[in-house]
Amino acid sequence: MGERSTTPGTGRPGRRALLAGGAAGVAGVGAFAARDTLSRLWWRHSGTEAPRVDGEVDHPGAEWIPASTANYRRANRPRDYPIDRVVIHMPEATYPITLRVFQDPGHGACTHYVVRSSDGHIAQLARELDVAFHAGHQGFNERSVGIEHEGWADDPSYLTDALYEASAELVAGICERYGIPVDREHIVGHNEVPDVVRICPGPHWDWDHYIALVRRAAGSVS
Repeated sequence: MGERSTTPGTGRPGRRALLAGGAAGVAGVGAFAARDTLSRLWWRHSGTEAPRVDGEVDHPGAEWIPASTANYRRANRPRDYPIDRVVIHMPEATYPITLRVFQDPGHGACTHYVVRSSDGHIAQLARELDVAFHAGHQGFNERSVGIEHEGWADDPSYLTDALYEASAELVAGICERYGIPVDREHIVGHNEVPDVVRICPGPHWDWDHYIALVRRAAGSVS
């Protein structure tokens, strides 16, 4: 479920030590550090100042059930970071337990959305503006929207038509908003995130069927 074994920021590459000789080299390193610091401060300010409306959702019909603010980082995407991926998860838990875990500040992770198996009901836990800690990889967290789907990777009974169809409509809307191609390069499983060892959404997730549903839904929102 998200990043149970990690903490926010896990996967951040350490700053490379730079060895520069002469005054020109030292100046170059100083300029790089100044630009890097300014960039990080600018995005932090940008995200803080992005206008928000309490309870507002990005997907029509979603229910706003906010995650703990400890489990995501405020931002102003796509201004801060381009969004070009959707990451599909399975939490190894029921819908209500998944919500409770993501509301726990000690968990350190959440996705933007959770989809219920029985009827496809969708909860939004973090705004798409913000960086949810869901992928176990900083770069993917910053560039993607994460979606949990109620169930267990080894139990196909949770993969209902309602879940697939609701998730496909959700993803079609995300792709429309950010110009993301509807294909397997841009819609990925958590197990496909670099440097992450996961099995979700698991061997029973029907990718061909799912992508076909997303493409069909995308045609209706274009």
